[in-house]
Amino acid sequence: MSSIRTRLFIILIAATTLIWLFATAWIYLDTKRQLQHVLDTRLMEAARMVGSLVTSGEIALSARAGEAPASIPLPEPTHVGYERQLSCQIWSFDGRLIGRSSGAPETALSNETSGFSEQEVGGEPWRVYAFADRDRGIRVLVGDRLGLRDRLVTDLVRGLVLPAIVVVPLLAFLIWASVGRGLRPLRRLTQSLKARGPEDLSAINVGNPPSEIRPVVDALNGLFGKVAAAREHERSFTAFAAHELRTPLAGLRTQVQVALAARDPEIREGALKQTLVAVDRTSRLVRQLLAMSALDAAAEDGEAQEIVVGPAIEEATASRTPGKTGIRVEIDLTLHQTTVRMNRELFHLVVRNLHENAVQHSPEGGLVRWLLDGDTRPPSITVEDEGPGIPEDEINHVTDRFFRGRHRSPVGSGLGLAIVDTALKRANASFVLRNRQDRPGLRAGFGVFLSKAPAGKLSIRSP
Repeated sequence: MSSIRTRLFIILIAATTLIWLFATAWIYLDTKRQLQHVLDTRLMEAARMVGSLVTSGEIALSARAGEAPASIPLPEPTHVGYERQLSCQIWSFDGRLIGRSSGAPETALSNETSGFSEQEVGGEPWRVYAFADRDRGIRVLVGDRLGLRDRLVTDLVRGLVLPAIVVVPLLAFLIWASVGRGLRPLRRLTQSLKARGPEDLSAINVGNPPSEIRPVVDALNGLFGKVAAAREHERSFTAFAAHELRTPLAGLRTQVQVALAARDPEIREGALKQTLVAVDRTSRLVRQLLAMSALDAAAEDGEAQEIVVGPAIEEATASRTPGKTGIRVEIDLTLHQTTVRMNRELFHLVVRNLHENAVQHSPEGGLVRWLLDGDTRPPSITVEDEGPGIPEDEINHVTDRFFRGRHRSPVGSGLGLAIVDTALKRANASFVLRNRQDRPGLRAGFGVFLSKAPAGKLSIRSP
C-alpha cells in the first residue's frame, strides 16, 4: 500500500467503523440493563396496584370454586406492536385462579410466593413478579414475555444500525475528499519538484505549507542550498586547480626546452635545477589537491584512535620538504608523553601540511619547533617557524582555498592551511593561527590533546 491517501482512508474508515460498533454494543448492553430495570419496576408497580385494587374492593374476585375468574383491568398499551405486554393473575393460597387479565395464561405464571422469577409458560420465557397479600390469602402475579423485551432492545439497536448503513458510505466519501484536500500541499510540492530542471537548485516556494510539511520543505531547501554551494565550490576548485597546474607545467616545459637547447653546461644545469623545483611544486600541488578531494568526498571521518603525538609527528614529517634544505626541526619532549584521540590519517594530514607550511616560509638555517602550547584554551599542539608570519588583515583568509597572501612561498599553492582547517573541522578540533610576539614567525596549533607530562625539549633532526 504505497498511497498515503489510501492508507489514511482505510485507517480512518476502520477506526470509525470500530468506534461505531463499539458504541452500538455499549448502547445495546446498557439499554438492555436499563430496560430490564424499568420493566421490572413496572411489574412491581402493576402488582402492587392490582393488590391495592383488590383491597379496596374495586376488583370483585371469584371466591368459590367453579366460578369463572374475575377480569382484572390493566392499562391499555400505548405502542402498536407491543400489545398485551403485561399479564396479571390472582391466585389464592390454596391454588385456585380467582382473577386474571385479558389474554393472561390460565396456568400459573410463577410458583414463587414473592419476588422476581423467570418461568417458561406455554413454551415462552416470562419474567414474573409475585406479590403476596396474606391478610386476604391471595398472590398477585404480573409478568411479561422476555421475547417482547428483546424486541424492544433489538428495535432500538436497529434504529442505530440502519442510519449507519446510510451514513457510512457518505462518511467514507467525506473522509476520502477531506484526506485528498489535506494532502493537496504535498501534491503541490511534488508537482513543483517534478517541474524543476536539473540545474534549478533554488528554494522551493509552495506558499504557506502546513506545519507537518514545512520541515520537509525546509530540509529540501537546505539540501538544495548545500548542493548548490558544493557545485559552486567544485567549479571554483576545478578552475583554480587547472590554473595552478597550468603555471608549473608551463614552467617545467620551458625549463626542459632550455636545457635541451643549451650548449653551456652551467645553463643546462640551472635549467635542470629549475625543472626539479617545478616538479617538486607540481608534485606537492597534486598531493594537496588529492588530499582536499579526499576530504571533500569522505562520507565518514573514520575511527578515532589514541595517538602518541611525538612519534606520530616524526613519522608524518620524515619526508623531505620540496625546495627546502638546512631547516632545523625540534620536537618538544612533552609531545612524546602526550596522547590525542583522533583519526590517524587526519592527524598525519594536519601535521604534514602544517610542517610543510612552516618549512616553506622559514629562512635557510631557520628553526621549526613543535611544542605543547598551554597558553591556548584548550591547550594545543603547536608548530612555530621563523618566517615572516601572516599580515593581520590576512589571518582570516589564509584558510580559504588557493588564497596566497603577500608572503607567498615560491612552491606554495594556497591549499596547505585550507587542508588543515578542513581536516580539523572533520575531527571537531580547534585551529589557532597567531603571529609570534618574540620574533618574526607564525604559531599554528590545534587543540585535541588528552594528557601531557612536564615540559622538556628534544632536537630531532636538521634536514
